[in-house]
Amino acid sequence: MDDDGLPVLEAEWLAELFSTLLDGHNAFTADDVRRVLGREPRDFAEFAWDAAAAGDWQG
Repeated sequence: MDDDGLPVLEAEWLAELFSTLLDGHNAFTADDVRRVLGREPRDFAEFAWDAAAAGDWQG
């Protein structure tokens, strides 16, 4: 960030903020998909591959 011209104090603050947010302590799992759809959630990569193979995103 310093190389991009961000002041050092702001870069340090952002680094601390993101390390705190992304350290896993704020993560949680929920059962929303199961409750709403009545089934287990699918892996997003699997969904994306299946949708692409089916032509769902072709214009």
